[in-house]
Order: sequence, then structure tokens, then C-alpha cells
Amino acid sequence: MNITLQDLGITSGDVILEISYLVAAVLFVYGLKLMSHPETAKKGNLWAAAGMGLAMVTTLFLHRDADGKTIGMTNALIVVAAIAVGSIAGAVIARRIKMTAMPQLVSFFNATGGAASALVALMEYSNPDNSSALVTLLGLVIGTIAFSGSMIAYGKLDGKVGDIFAGWVKYFNLFLLLVITVLIVYMLAFDLDPGLQTTLSYVLLVLALIYGIMFVMPIGGADMPVVISLLNSLTGIAAAMAGFIYNNEAMILGGIFVGSAGAILTLLMCKAMNRSLLNVIVGSFGGGGAAAGKEQGTVKEISLSDASVLLSYSQKVVIVPGYGLAVAQAQYVCNDLVKLLEDKGVEVKFAIHPVAGRMPGHMNVLLAEADVPYTKLVEMDDINPDMPNTDVTIVVGANDVVNPAALDDPSSPIYGMPIIRAHESKNIIVMKRGMGKGYAGIENFLFFDDKTRMLFGNAKDTLQALVSEIKEL
Repeated sequence: MNITLQDLGITSGDVILEISYLVAAVLFVYGLKLMSHPETAKKGNLWAAAGMGLAMVTTLFLHRDADGKTIGMTNALIVVAAIAVGSIAGAVIARRIKMTAMPQLVSFFNATGGAASALVALMEYSNPDNSSALVTLLGLVIGTIAFSGSMIAYGKLDGKVGDIFAGWVKYFNLFLLLVITVLIVYMLAFDLDPGLQTTLSYVLLVLALIYGIMFVMPIGGADMPVVISLLNSLTGIAAAMAGFIYNNEAMILGGIFVGSAGAILTLLMCKAMNRSLLNVIVGSFGGGGAAAGKEQGTVKEISLSDASVLLSYSQKVVIVPGYGLAVAQAQYVCNDLVKLLEDKGVEVKFAIHPVAGRMPGHMNVLLAEADVPYTKLVEMDDINPDMPNTDVTIVVGANDVVNPAALDDPSSPIYGMPIIRAHESKNIIVMKRGMGKGYAGIENFLFFDDKTRMLFGNAKDTLQALVSEIKEL
């Protein structure tokens, strides 16, 4: 007896749809692989976007609901219009955004993804055809936490939201988490009236919103890139939950890839900081002065002419970029300095710390914008053994990632965090606008080191002046 696909209720459209999802998954994986290296990251983005585009188109025209119906032309036009509006808005925002605001943009995009997944769960929870109550509730909670947490992260990064370092916050968060868990169990364990179910789903939404806010509020300092990565992972998990709700393999796979990639990156960054994820979430950096009883010492300045001579007659120079470089938009003139020194026979490299800036890979993106060759970007673990042989280390707008307190001050909030060992080089030039503390809010005793000279001023203006001085030698 021969059984055909038609006998099983499977159409050719269903087959094409499933094949398109498989192709999309392959494109996702290939795109992620290419994104693992800066030189191929742009291509990786395009391949992954092509996979998502394929999945969207085939889902739109071939996906059938439980009754065997497709979306319909009217609904398809509405969806296409919404996609067009979102695509245009995203393109405009991405083109206009300054590199200094890139972390805020990442947080905002995380928030929109979490919000979309939460809205899907909220709408589908009361749907009588929805058989995935647990997945729906988890999608609602995780998506909402990702949304509110990402918006708070956006506000903190943009200087619009402050920190709350009060000790009661972690206990309040644990209480909220317990209430959310109990409420989910209650909603799943009992056959509730539909009206009560709807009411409780909105209560759960509000609780998750509050938890997302309070979860991020105490976190600051060098932990911020880790939190952004974690929120990105939560957005991916929420998207996967939405995929389970609709039995859509493309959404499930895309969410799993984003969620797992974000989780892996979060753990890698925690490892780079020598901290556990729980420690990052519960015990945030910031708010405490390091080594309060330690004598600061004397700050020594250096003139532009002396700095130009020191750099011109060096053999090996290392530049440590930080958020101050991004704020000053000094990446282009910094690359000009590199080219000028290399013309004089000086070997120049950039030392990249995993949490430099305000998001994962912030410095890599910033320097790539200025066409700095990727071969010059050296990770912390690879550059540190060579620091004692470095004639001059230039610290441009970095603070916490070169702070020796991480190595020798057990009272410091960043104690135990691996740093770029700028203090081991023969000479250190620190470019800063003033003696203000870094994002972690602690004193940096590298500034008082006998080998350190301060070059105060805006990083872009100072570097331009330095380039002019070197040209005149």
C-alpha cells in the first residue's frame, strides 16, 4: 500500500517550508561562524540576514495554522507593511547613530526583541488553541525582563539613569523572583477561569517588568558589557519560546542561536573578569573607593614635545583604548598616529581588553571604523607577556581595565579582574580629560606610578596635537 504526502495531509508547500527552514538554519550557523572573526563579520551578518529573510518569506506565504489555512493576502500585506516600516526605521537609526552610542543602540534593539516576544506570549496565552502554557508563560516573563532590563541598561549607558547600590535590592529581587515562580506554578497547576487567567497574566507582566528594572539597576562599572550580553541572551531565549508557541522551527532555531551565543559570550566575559555570573548580577562593580588608606602619590605631567620625542625614538609602542576614545571620536586620528610612528620604524599594537568600552567588542568595532588593521588588535592575554618589553604604553580613555588595584588591592571592587598590565611597560602616557574616576567609580593608582606621565585634554585634540609635533621632529 503506497501512502502519499497528500494522504498524510502534507502539501508541497509544507515540504518547501520545512526545507527553507533547514536552509535558513544552515545560513544562521554559517553566518555565526563568519561573525567570529572581525574580517568576515560583515559577511556573516549578511548571510545570517539572508537566512532570516528566507524564513520570513516562506513563513508568510506557506505556513498553515491548525485548520490548514495560510495567513491570507490581507494579513500578509499588513505584515509586509509592518516589516517595511521596521526595516526603514532600523536603517535610519543605524546610519545616524554615533559610535559612542552603539552600546545604547544594542540595548535598545535587545529591548525591542524582548518586547516582541513578550507581546506574542501575552496575546497567545488566552488563545484556546494554545497548548503550550508553560512555554507561553516563560516567554512572557523572559521577554518582559529582557525588555525592561535592556531599557534600563540603555538609560544607564546614556547617563539618564543612575545606580542603586542599596543592600536591600538583591533581597527584593529574590522576593520578586520567588513570587513570579509561585504565580507561574499556580497558573499551570489549576484550571482557572479565563478571566482570572487573563488578569494573572497581566500581573505576571507587571512583576516581570519590575524585576527587569531592579535586576539591572544595581549593576554598573565594568559589569555593563556582561549585562548587555546577558540581556541579549534572554532576548534570544524569549524568541525561541515564541517559536515554540507557533511551532515555527525558524523562530526556535534563531532564538536558540542568539540565546546560546549570548550565553557563551557572557560566560567568556565573566571568565575574562575572573568573576562568576552570580557575582556580576548580585555584587556589582562601582560605588566603592579602592584602597582608601593607600597614599595616592604625585601626578606627573608630560608636555606634547616630550611625548612626541619619547614616542618617535621608541621601538615598541602599545595603545590601550577605552571608552574615552569613543567619546572623543578619536579613533581616526589615533590611526594617523600609528601610521606616523610606523613610518619612523616603531612597532605599534593595540591592547584590547574584553570589557573595554560599554559593550562586548566595543573597541574592535570602534577601531575597525577607522580602518585599523585587525592584525594590530591584540587580546589582553596575548599582549600582557610582551608588556615588560614595551617602551611606551599609551592609555587613551581607559581606566578600570589598566587599574593595578585589580592585582594588589583586595579591598577594591575590581580585585581579581584580569587587566592589561600597562604598569609593567617602561613608560606610560595616560591621556585623560582630568583626574576623574572610571566607570567603576574607583581610584586608579596607575596615574601615580613613577613611570606614568599624564597628558590632559580631549583625546582627539591631544592626539592631533601629538601628530603635529611628531611631524615637525
